[in-house]
Amino acid sequence: MMSNQAEELHDDLASVGHEVAIVPAEGDGAAEGAIERARPVPRISIQVFCETQDVVDCVQSAAEDRRLAKTHLAIHMGGVQAAVAHYQESPTPNLIVIECQSGREQLLAELDALADCCDAGTKVIIVGGLNDVVLYRELLKRGVSEYLVTPISPLGLMESVSNLYNDPTTDPVGNVYAFIGAKGGVGSSTICHNASWILSKVLASDLVIADLDLAFGTTGLDFNHDPVQGIAEALSSPERLDEVLLDRLLTKCSEHLSIFAAPVLLEHEYDLDPETCESVVDVVRQHVPYVCLDLPHIWTSWVKGLLLQADEVIITAAPDLANLRNAKNIVDLLKSARQNDKPPHLVLNMTNMPKRPEIGIRDFEQALDVKVTADVEFDPETFGQAANNGQMIEELNPKAKAAPLLRDIAMTIANRQEVRPEKKSTLAFLERLNFSRK
Repeated sequence: MMSNQAEELHDDLASVGHEVAIVPAEGDGAAEGAIERARPVPRISIQVFCETQDVVDCVQSAAEDRRLAKTHLAIHMGGVQAAVAHYQESPTPNLIVIECQSGREQLLAELDALADCCDAGTKVIIVGGLNDVVLYRELLKRGVSEYLVTPISPLGLMESVSNLYNDPTTDPVGNVYAFIGAKGGVGSSTICHNASWILSKVLASDLVIADLDLAFGTTGLDFNHDPVQGIAEALSSPERLDEVLLDRLLTKCSEHLSIFAAPVLLEHEYDLDPETCESVVDVVRQHVPYVCLDLPHIWTSWVKGLLLQADEVIITAAPDLANLRNAKNIVDLLKSARQNDKPPHLVLNMTNMPKRPEIGIRDFEQALDVKVTADVEFDPETFGQAANNGQMIEELNPKAKAAPLLRDIAMTIANRQEVRPEKKSTLAFLERLNFSRK
């Protein structure tokens, strides 16, 4: 039987190999929660009737967001009465959003008049200034889908609309992470593949890497596969892509990771249509929790479209002036077009290369107004061997300097963090044990 001191030492040593827990990362809970919950809305028509400029501004901001990009949205001035007058001569859309700052009785009376001219199937969201439970219940009895109390935010409005067309009881559509290099050859694909592999392994969730560098993509090589079919077949006939065909075109690399590989030969030229690319990505995200887009370093309408529509964007850059300029251009574009989204993630790759002048992390952060997610040092031996072997860095050498950094990248973009149990110091315990024997 062990002594108390020996038992304590045994427990200390046993704790070293304890598994980590994965939990959501801390942050601004309300804002980040709304970003996560507000999902893309399908192709519907929305008409909004506003009484105040604040609501007009809110709706206009929401209309410019990627989540409502497929909708047809029109804004009118006037409340319920304006809506009644409009729909006496026009068919009603899929969704009507009406601001009404009137009292309870007047609002209910006006809604009864609206009901007489509404087509079956039309949903209604009311925006008002009364925080009244009784009013809310009366509105629901009359078939109103949602009641929002002013002031409202673009994200709050989008979340409400999203909930009407995305069943909250079912699994949400998959998250799309877009990886792009600030310049060719900076290792964006390597970062994408390693982070994706780690995500699929740590979260134990299905993940698909879509290699959109159709001419020179390396996803198949990096995972030591040579698929006959892949993403080119899906892009050539997007209307045929369903769950069955998707499963046939994907190449399974591990229990949870599959790749949508690029062609291995230069047999065709590819001039992609933005709607085609978006359609294919939409099908994939309907069936997989995580989709990682490995984007080529080119600037086309479809690359820009996928960047703007992605849930998270990861920019990989080398520490030189050209990368700084290009990264800043991408960041500025994303911040301007995605005001309701978090800023992109920035990865500095191949830093501390011998004899090469470099721009420091602080200079990058100040110029881009973005924090560097990871600083991956130049290690040609490890990365070269992994690429030639068709392995990920953590597979090749879990103790490699880049391994924990790549894991940090994966956890950051997925808004997760690893919680490791505090390891007790064996040396400190031995010192206490020796002291007790004196």
